[in-house]
Amino acid sequence: MQYLHTMVRVHDLEQSLNFYCDLLGLQEVSRKDVEKGRFTLVFLAAPIDIERAKKDQAPMLELTYNWDPQTYRGGRNFGHLAFRVENIYELCQKLMDNGVIINRPPRDGHMAFVRSPDNISIELLQKGDNLPPEEPWTSMENIGEW
Repeated sequence: MQYLHTMVRVHDLEQSLNFYCDLLGLQEVSRKDVEKGRFTLVFLAAPIDIERAKKDQAPMLELTYNWDPQTYRGGRNFGHLAFRVENIYELCQKLMDNGVIINRPPRDGHMAFVRSPDNISIELLQKGDNLPPEEPWTSMENIGEW
């Protein structure tokens, strides 16, 4: 068995691409507009996985955008996507500076949770050893569900 991708339905493709690419740092690998089905598929990968994603079509995140408005429920019951990051404090600060709520701050220098524009829970994990605890993270409370 080989892991290929996780699919997430999104309401606003540009807003989602801003979140996943501009803020989190994923890169677009491929895009397919399916006129007959009235949807767009965008496949993303972490920078370290780009070559493998192009070669094996894995590991990737598939964003599915249906052109006709639809209602999706249950972001929390989806579970979460997890990404290993170079510096959890720097990324969380970048996300906060761009209006993203840090639902579970990285108080331990290791783990944080945020939500995508479509309410998908995103786990961020520090690469390597935990960073030393530092403010403002150590004093921040959890916000909402994560």
